[in-house]
Amino acid sequence: MFIRAALLGSALALFSLTASAAPQEFTSFPVPKARHDVKVTVVAEGLDTPWAIAFTPDGRILVTERTGHLRVIKDGKLLPDPVKGLPVIEEFGQGGLLDIALDPDYASNRYIYLSYMEKAEKGADAKPRDQDKGNRTVVARFTDDGASFTDMKVLYRGSLVSSRLHFGSRFAFDPQGRLYFGIGERGQQDRAQDLLDAAGKVFRLERDGSVPADNPFVGRADALPEIFTYGNRNPQGLATQPGSGLIWESEHGPQGGDEINIIRPGTNYGWPVITYGKTYGLGMKIGEGTEKEGMAQPVLYFVPSLALSGMTFYEGATLPFWRGDLIVGLLAGGIARLDVEGDKVVATERLLEAELPRTRDVAVGPDGRLYALIEAPGPEGKLVRIDRK
Repeated sequence: MFIRAALLGSALALFSLTASAAPQEFTSFPVPKARHDVKVTVVAEGLDTPWAIAFTPDGRILVTERTGHLRVIKDGKLLPDPVKGLPVIEEFGQGGLLDIALDPDYASNRYIYLSYMEKAEKGADAKPRDQDKGNRTVVARFTDDGASFTDMKVLYRGSLVSSRLHFGSRFAFDPQGRLYFGIGERGQQDRAQDLLDAAGKVFRLERDGSVPADNPFVGRADALPEIFTYGNRNPQGLATQPGSGLIWESEHGPQGGDEINIIRPGTNYGWPVITYGKTYGLGMKIGEGTEKEGMAQPVLYFVPSLALSGMTFYEGATLPFWRGDLIVGLLAGGIARLDVEGDKVVATERLLEAELPRTRDVAVGPDGRLYALIEAPGPEGKLVRIDRK
């Protein structure tokens, strides 16, 4: 029922075109022509399950810890006290304190966005598919005064679900300054195809939390207006491509079937109807196969899964041979470098598997250098820098 309803609307007319173009698997691409040795340098240690990085103009590096604290690295040292002003955030399964992003106009408004998990019971503001109690992904905006966060404003709450899984929540901004974020299907796969469910989707909001008038499902009684795309299993990374403004997404598959997608309005990315992955353990087929009319194919996919995570387009000066490339953190170890031309990937390589055992996030600093988070329980989590040898 939900698939049939979602296929209505002119925005979906181009899907059959995407379904006909079979994507390539990550290892089937040639390696990039320009390859150079890189090294890893530890910037700061002592982090507890670090999840995301942000850089402020005054030289602070902000790191979220999934355990609930926002830490500050200043002049190469991890400060002992976490940032004050956050709500009490509890780690639960894959949830806790998750992504962080500075507002595009941070220099003038000092706004910072955080996503996190909260436990709750169904209330007056319930969404159509909320369970009576459980947990959900929350997106909130704060004002950064340099020492603490103030003026907390909740912009969005996802569907209330009883699950420990797939909270998603990476942030990206398009050239118009609109906010994008993803929420996984919370380990309950059919939610991804239900347009009245705030799970298994990528969302687009104005930065004050309102819904853009041109969102693809605005005005439909059978859909949440904040939805931008659906059929997304577990979004783990979002990155805006310089120049084109395209939003790229990394997504966890099950056993195999991790994906890199370009997020286009109203698109159905197919989960769980189509996938290149299999069931855990037994490796059985999921859904109807790998393609179906009206459902988009990924740019590329991964078999076996490498557990894609945070990602960034590299535009710095210290690794000039990587300029314009998409760098993806891998929880299976290391990073993936995708040589991108326009909206196509033309070459791939995997790097630093031993040096980066579980890479949760990657980001380009204001110094043009590439940074990465090694996720591990405290005090083993680290912020590192990737430089040319």
